[in-house]
Amino acid sequence: MNFKEKNHINGLFGFYGELLTIKQQDYLRYYFEDDYSIVEIAEVETVSRQAVSDNIKRGIDQLLKYEHVLHLQEKFETRSAIETQVQDYISVYYNKDNVLKKLVSQLMAHEIED
Repeated sequence: MNFKEKNHINGLFGFYGELLTIKQQDYLRYYFEDDYSIVEIAEVETVSRQAVSDNIKRGIDQLLKYEHVLHLQEKFETRSAIETQVQDYISVYYNKDNVLKKLVSQLMAHEIED
């Protein structure tokens, strides 16, 4: 599994990890977060390598299935990209546009009052 795939699974685990079995959660944490090998996980958990491998595969399959149905990670990434664009726009035009500066100041003042 390459770095990009590993990051993708880590992201999915953040959204859907609690939906997996406890063993799948444990094995995926060992494998992805702690960077244990399948052999090391098997030794720690005193189970066969095949059991670890099967649980990791089933866990990954479940994460992918949840994302295919719910799209939580995809939606989060889309919102984050839009937020970044808005922040970039504001940082560029904030000092150039007095109207925008005034509106931002009003928003900030309103937040402080609440």
